[in-house]
Amino acid sequence: MSRKLTLKEIEESVRSFTPDKALERLYILREDYGEKLKSLIVKYEKKKESYLKEINRFMAMCEYEKEAYTKGCKLIAGIDEAGRGPLAGPVVAAAVILPENVFIEGLNDSKKLSEKKRNELFHIIREKAISVSVGMVDEKQIDEINILNAAKKAMESAVKGLDKKPDLLLIDAVELKGIDISQKPIIKGDALSISIAAASVIAKVTRDAIMNEMDKLYPCYGFIKHKGYGTSEHITSIKKYGICPIHRLSFVKNIV
Repeated sequence: MSRKLTLKEIEESVRSFTPDKALERLYILREDYGEKLKSLIVKYEKKKESYLKEINRFMAMCEYEKEAYTKGCKLIAGIDEAGRGPLAGPVVAAAVILPENVFIEGLNDSKKLSEKKRNELFHIIREKAISVSVGMVDEKQIDEINILNAAKKAMESAVKGLDKKPDLLLIDAVELKGIDISQKPIIKGDALSISIAAASVIAKVTRDAIMNEMDKLYPCYGFIKHKGYGTSEHITSIKKYGICPIHRLSFVKNIV
């Protein structure tokens, strides 16, 4: 007669399952373990409820993609940028082509996610995506052509870097006149489209990593904390130490 599993061992055995599959397994085991499994079943019933809510939220963010697929599009790229507002560092854009019917739990506008969650999703997106590309424009070019044009240039670079040509671009708020591909600008698109949300995560995590490296070169400014944004700490540092090579002169001219 085989040894009965402990509650901890049972939970460990279903940990990698989706909540609905875990519950199926627990309901089967309940025949042998009875009330011993009650608390674990209740726990996974709550997990299933949250999981179904997440699926519904995610599916609501797929409407633009679904519409495009019904019109014959095969490859849809989401485009977004990070770093329009900071006083220092580059603006970074990303282009992401996700497979049809993909599900990435927790994917959302990068601004709504914790740093830990963004970093987790960054690797999942890169693993599941058909193609991912990043483009960036540095602070010197930003000063020369202004931040809006720099953001568009970074986006165009990201699109051109994709190893597959998309049939449609879903873009957060802007139109790219330098790209000969059908486009749909979407206001607040990073909260409304999974493709744009995926691009927002890739762009944000990439830019944050750059600013973390810049913190090592210019530690007195606190880039690792604020990523170059105009926090009171950053402004105080500029007034105290002056500007460094990655500051956007057009952004800080009224501070120094």
